[in-house]
Amino acid sequence: MAKILVVDDEIGIRELLSEILYDEGHTVELAENAAQAREARQADRPDLVLLDIWMPDIDGVSLLKEWSSQGLLTMPVIMMSGHATIDTAVEATRIGAINFLEKPITLQRLLSAVQAGLQAGERSQRLAQQAAAPLTTTGLPPAAPAPVPAAEATAAAPAAAPGTEPAPRADSVALSGESGEAALGSIALNQPLREARDAFERIYFEHHLACENGSMTRVADKTGLERTHLYRKLKQLGIDVNRRSRPANRGN
Repeated sequence: MAKILVVDDEIGIRELLSEILYDEGHTVELAENAAQAREARQADRPDLVLLDIWMPDIDGVSLLKEWSSQGLLTMPVIMMSGHATIDTAVEATRIGAINFLEKPITLQRLLSAVQAGLQAGERSQRLAQQAAAPLTTTGLPPAAPAPVPAAEATAAAPAAAPGTEPAPRADSVALSGESGEAALGSIALNQPLREARDAFERIYFEHHLACENGSMTRVADKTGLERTHLYRKLKQLGIDVNRRSRPANRGN
């Protein structure tokens, strides 16, 4: 899951991109102009930015230049436009944009560009971490400690107090049922990722709905989602919001 900032002055495009990216499991922040984009960038650095070129206050290329000159272009940026020229796209790439998407943006091209952008961001982050790693006297990064054999690790582990159960091992979170199939609670782990994620999200939202007595406002606040996204997600998961929001019948 990645944090993606979508900057576009058209509300329809913002909502469409947000819905697509959210369904892919990403966290999405929206901005309708350069001022909001600056605030979002300063508050929490996104893993990727989708930046429109033509905006009412400051155009996307100027904002890209600003981030680059201030050393804030530490995340991959994909430019978007329906009217930009080839020269504009080339200039944006020269400044630091990693890709350019022409509107209307097809679903496949969007997802491919986002995936490539996130991978590029991860590579840049790894290189930066390696460059900042301390060096030994030989000029090489310090070697990682040798792994401890499992038998020695077990022997070195402190014994559990009498009458108490030992703490579960980190590698035993995935439990095996009678059928031998790995599971995490009631979620089978041998199913496709999307289905397993839907199963988890269904349990997650059912829990918060029960805790908040069906209050969508409080659930949206607890889960960090906008109400429109929350309603859309609950509908997608097959959770009946209306049934939960009705008060129980009381006898006379």
